[in-house]
Amino acid sequence: MLEVKKYSATGEEIGKAELPESLFAVETKGNVNALLYEVINMYRANQRQGTSKTKSRSEVNGSGKKLYRQKGTGSARPGNRQTPLRVGGGTAFGCVPKDWYRSIPKKKKRLALKVALTERARLDQVIIIEDFTFEKPDTKTAIDILKKISPERAKTLILIDGSDAATVRSFGNIPYVRSDRADSIYAYEILNCNHLVITEGALRKIEEVFVK
Repeated sequence: MLEVKKYSATGEEIGKAELPESLFAVETKGNVNALLYEVINMYRANQRQGTSKTKSRSEVNGSGKKLYRQKGTGSARPGNRQTPLRVGGGTAFGCVPKDWYRSIPKKKKRLALKVALTERARLDQVIIIEDFTFEKPDTKTAIDILKKISPERAKTLILIDGSDAATVRSFGNIPYVRSDRADSIYAYEILNCNHLVITEGALRKIEEVFVK
């Protein structure tokens, strides 16, 4: 078993915690980078709303009347004011709403998550902490805890078991900190942080959900 530092709910170091090797010490065959690239690309594509839209010439408001006569003016041959050639006209080949969703194979998604967790453990960026005991949102206390467990100001992901509103709101005002439920994590957010803080309850939940 891998051992990492363990902290109390107030940020005091109290010993060591063991990480399951089935999640944090995965050995894989083949090109791991290609797997991560594919899964993260699909995940990020799925975050796109796909609602960007421009108006074509048929959708622009205005008269369809020819602006002036075809010949005799010395100017180019005119169309109506909706032509893409004119200011205020429609857009030629503009973007339209699109569904970017791509289904991620379950086995690939889970393997990518385990590879990401293994990488964080290899770099000694995993921290275990006792379950937080915020009675109400308290950003000042949350910052003090973070300063004790990771003095370096860097991207931090905090995994909790369930949806503790007080904990989420306590860390929610800190710009470099994100929090998430332990049963809904993805490889992308694990790799997109410099410190991974996991509560004891969250660690049990990760083992329960992802060790299969």
